[in-house]
Amino acid sequence: MIDPENLRKAQLVMLDMLIEFDAVCKKHRLKYWLDSGTLLGAVRHRGFIPWDDDIDLSMPVEDYNEFLKIAGQELSSEIFLQTSQTDKNFKFDYIKLRSNKARIVELHEKDKQIKYHQGVFVDIFPMLTIENTEACEQQYKNTFKQIRKVSSVSLHTPDGKDEPLTRAALVTSLREKHQGWESNNLKIIYGGEMADVAAWFDITEVLPLTTIEFEGYSFPAPNNPDHYLNAIYSFDYRRLPAKDKRIIHAHSIEFT
Repeated sequence: MIDPENLRKAQLVMLDMLIEFDAVCKKHRLKYWLDSGTLLGAVRHRGFIPWDDDIDLSMPVEDYNEFLKIAGQELSSEIFLQTSQTDKNFKFDYIKLRSNKARIVELHEKDKQIKYHQGVFVDIFPMLTIENTEACEQQYKNTFKQIRKVSSVSLHTPDGKDEPLTRAALVTSLREKHQGWESNNLKIIYGGEMADVAAWFDITEVLPLTTIEFEGYSFPAPNNPDHYLNAIYSFDYRRLPAKDKRIIHAHSIEFT
């Protein structure tokens, strides 16, 4: 059981990371937006979901790639840029910003010999666009099912098998379908680096971005957060879940 005071302290560490990331993006004119539980928290709580233990962000793939180029020179010493290139033991394909001030052990990491950086984190996902057709939607969902089968064990892939070459080929197959950002008749999709739910979004409901309050600050958000959250969640996100459903993914949090 995570002590609520420790969880809140960790949330404030992650908030500082988000503020720093936001400043880098503004400096280099990079687009990003709050995603998943972080967006839900902004809408429902004007901040973190009280039991949340990470931050979720998304970026257009072009901005994501540019951030990868500049992050090493722009991020402070308090943040470790974690990718499969910067941390050879990290088994995933997306970016994590890891704090050097606090360590988190997630439930799926409990009692395992973890060799990668385990700072509390901000997840960043690259986003693509595809044609708005039923065939593309079905292919997208099928590709994600395959990605989950060949992704290393995590919160979202408890039965996954680590097959990086197969996973990379599947991710590449999605990137090859990317249509850019000029047409309004497109769907925005996750790039597959994170083996999560294969939600897709109307481009005109996401762009142009708006801003939303989160912990007393203003951050970018999809133009229509309701559309975005309804696409992700099968439940009514506006309602608080039952207490036994308010799940913290962390096993432990420690501060350095």
